[in-house]
Amino acid sequence: MSGLLTGKRILVTGVLLESSIAFHTAKLAQEQGAEIILTGFGRLSLVERIANRLPKPAPVIELDVQNTEQLDSLADRVREHLPSLDGVVHSIGFAPQDALGGNFLNTPWESVGTAVQVSAYSLKSLTMACLPLLRDADGEPGGSVVGMDFDASVAWPQYDWMGVAKAALESTSRYLARDLGKQNIRVNLVSAGPIKSMAAKSIPGFADLAGVWETRAPLSWDLTDPEPAARGVVALLSDWFPKTTGEIVHVDGGLHAVGA
Repeated sequence: MSGLLTGKRILVTGVLLESSIAFHTAKLAQEQGAEIILTGFGRLSLVERIANRLPKPAPVIELDVQNTEQLDSLADRVREHLPSLDGVVHSIGFAPQDALGGNFLNTPWESVGTAVQVSAYSLKSLTMACLPLLRDADGEPGGSVVGMDFDASVAWPQYDWMGVAKAALESTSRYLARDLGKQNIRVNLVSAGPIKSMAAKSIPGFADLAGVWETRAPLSWDLTDPEPAARGVVALLSDWFPKTTGEIVHVDGGLHAVGA
């Protein structure tokens, strides 16, 4: 039986550890028939080791989304492994420590700017870097871009300027959806509940934030299980959502839908 992504070629960013949603997205995508290429930043040797734990080893190329030269050369470097792409997964986010942990009123612009550039603007820069590669089976423009989100409709404790960056990410995805729709490129986000990942460890007070899910989520939420969110990403990469764009799909146990 063929999988949801049979014959598709997917670029996945943000794979650092097996605990990440990005790793489970790459794993599920391979299991559903896709060819995968990964990007890594900084610790490439670690990403390469993790890539070898996928069902099939995947090539890893370097990408710093703040590096214009690397963005400009991305399409050519991808073509060394894959001739085109059907999908791109944006799983990139970072905020300096002084932009988190209850320091909202005292965070300098330099730290805010870094958080917004890496966590939100990079969705646009990554998508545009991959645009020459996004083609359907007939060689016509088309494809699916999926980004990882954390609900930015409310203010979360400790999350501070990363919450602002996620709000910018959500807006960026809508404008990309508007402007790339004419090229049959869909842009959507998966707003996942908290997962104990490398990114989570960098958030002061993460346990308090995650504790909200224990008492309020209608569906039970496992902080150690990235697979539900990864399934949402794979579904949006597939052809089962051919006319869905500019959307935020919540995979958070339903917490976004309930009050206190």
